[in-house]
Amino acid sequence: MKIQNTPRPSSTLLAKEPSSPVLTVSELNNTVAELLECSIPLLWISGEISNFTKAASGHWYFTLKDDMAQVRAVMFRGRAQSVDFLPKEGDKVEVRATVSLYTARGDFQLNVEAIRHAGAGNLYEAFLRLKSKLEKEGLFDNSRKLVIPFFARNIGIVTSPKAAALRDILTTLTRRAPYANLILYPAPVQGDGAAEKIAQAITVASSRAECDVLLICRGGGSIEDLWSFNEEIVARAIAACTIPTISGIGHETDFTIADFVTDLRAPTPTGAAEMATRAYGEWMNSLRTQADRLQYVMKRLLHNSMQKTDGLARRLISPSAYIERERNKLHTVATRLVHISNNLLVTSRYEIAHWNIRLKSQLPDIKPLQSRLVNAKQQLSKAMTVRLAHHHQTLSSLSSQLELLSPERTLERGYAILTDPQGHIIRTPEQLPVHKPVCIQLASGNAKISIESVQPDLK
Repeated sequence: MKIQNTPRPSSTLLAKEPSSPVLTVSELNNTVAELLECSIPLLWISGEISNFTKAASGHWYFTLKDDMAQVRAVMFRGRAQSVDFLPKEGDKVEVRATVSLYTARGDFQLNVEAIRHAGAGNLYEAFLRLKSKLEKEGLFDNSRKLVIPFFARNIGIVTSPKAAALRDILTTLTRRAPYANLILYPAPVQGDGAAEKIAQAITVASSRAECDVLLICRGGGSIEDLWSFNEEIVARAIAACTIPTISGIGHETDFTIADFVTDLRAPTPTGAAEMATRAYGEWMNSLRTQADRLQYVMKRLLHNSMQKTDGLARRLISPSAYIERERNKLHTVATRLVHISNNLLVTSRYEIAHWNIRLKSQLPDIKPLQSRLVNAKQQLSKAMTVRLAHHHQTLSSLSSQLELLSPERTLERGYAILTDPQGHIIRTPEQLPVHKPVCIQLASGNAKISIESVQPDLK
């Protein structure tokens, strides 16, 4: 929308034109807001966060400033929920926003739709997010990393057959380890679908288990060129690999997610080849040293064995003499055993007889006690008989008394029991219900009567 500047009419002209509209403040602010939103498109703006506030509603309010100016900004809840970090005071950020006017106060502000760290593009932000995620899962922990073998006879290589890095690796391995068998697992190292191909090659190498160490390599390039090695699928394939892995990706200053997951990182592809092997000359020198040490040890062991053999030969006696000596020892031991057995048997018999005599002397005379027990039993039986007869007589007396006091005997003597309709016993004249039925219980039955009146006791 193009805005044309027109001359402002003078106060005299306005006074003479009664048809000129008069705007309210709300109408003015709404008009300005529409002009700003229509005139300025959605754009990226960089600045420093200041006065950041996260409201209870979930909206973000802050000021975006630089060295010369500042502007208010708001990011509503629906947009803020998609941001993977919480801005803080002093953060350098880039916001994608529309320019608007808060009509209620007439404040000029930015309506933010997206926010990111300044200087970090989308790829770098994705790199940091994935790195943080995998680090929390423990894929970078040293405890899960495998040990690189000291002597690798079979070396696997995951890279592009056309890559210059492959030539560097082959040159280094041919020079340092001509004895090694090299196995290439080809995969594109850049472009669409490269990450999936790399992950597939690593998985194939792990499943075949035909190499001692696996090199994952490519030459240098930009972050876009190296991005295949920053994909999650490649990182998880490396983590699941059962073969020790060495990464040699880019230059020494380049770091990828794959570098953090592999068991060992090399600064370059050539460095990866060097870390996977030992130079042929080093191996030969090491073997010569080990051979010399082995020869020395063998000579020393041989001399010691010869001296030990000579000493044993001097102590060696004939088999017949050895057997006769052992037979004499056995006879002596048998004689001592028989003597000891006889002594133990005699001693045990004497002790048994002694303890038998002592036991008999300690036994009590129980005949008087048995007589006392019989007498006591007879006395107890007589006492129990007398006591039971007494209790039986007492019980009979009490039963007769109880029988005389029972309600049935009282009724048999001519008395009656009166009860009201509720079954309560009537004990006084005041309790007699007038013109209501009263139950009379006699000795031989019951009857119901109605009381016409109750007379006082005239005495």
